[in-house]
Amino acid sequence: MTKEVKEEIPVIVSLTSIPSRLQKLHLTIRSVLNQNVRPKKIVLWLHHSLKNEIPNKLASLESDLFSILYSDLTCSHRKLIHSLELYPNDTIITCDDDMMYRANWLSLLYEKHKANPKNIIANQTRYIKYSPNGDLLSYKHWVSEEIINEAAVIPIGAEGVLYPPNSLYNEVTDYKLFLELAPKADDLWFKAMSLLKDTTAILASNRAKTPIPIIGSQKHSLKKTNIGGDKNKTQWKAITEHYKIKPETFL
Repeated sequence: MTKEVKEEIPVIVSLTSIPSRLQKLHLTIRSVLNQNVRPKKIVLWLHHSLKNEIPNKLASLESDLFSILYSDLTCSHRKLIHSLELYPNDTIITCDDDMMYRANWLSLLYEKHKANPKNIIANQTRYIKYSPNGDLLSYKHWVSEEIINEAAVIPIGAEGVLYPPNSLYNEVTDYKLFLELAPKADDLWFKAMSLLKDTTAILASNRAKTPIPIIGSQKHSLKKTNIGGDKNKTQWKAITEHYKIKPETFL
């Protein structure tokens, strides 16, 4: 019986995780390994303190295709930041560590990329909302049935985001700056970096079925922290004030 030879697509899949999810993380990695196409590389970024705590079910998956690398950062930005530094000329797709992705997830994202090679492509988005007077609305209102202004589309990382090479402003890897302005809002930081680079983000029209959540993995999440205290709004204001991004950009 011959082993199936998958088509390889020129993308890096990059993600990060936290200690509470390590025991089930192999499920996410297996779902990426079992895609109907093969990425160039899958990279998992973990904090250095976890180097000796990798479960066997996860460690056994390491190969030429899948690597576990380590970081000094404790924030979620590391899912993309380090891969941008390591693979500056590659297309990078980020995903979350608490989902199992459908087998056509990667191929569909790449298909959309080929049709829109300059755009950032997301399977899930929100829409930055300001009042007519230019006041930033609460994050819970950042939704829209129709796209009036492409600049307001913000990719959400959970279901996968594709970043073409050189699609983000060169300060994207400024650790000191993103830890000061948006320490718990990597999606907002990456959105601002795309705006400053004049890169449009679009919602994929050919999305795979919603990924399957891994039971018990959502107990600790930034989403609950940020939405509950409206910290996304606070951090977005900090970013836009620093870079002098005007409300008119999104109206």
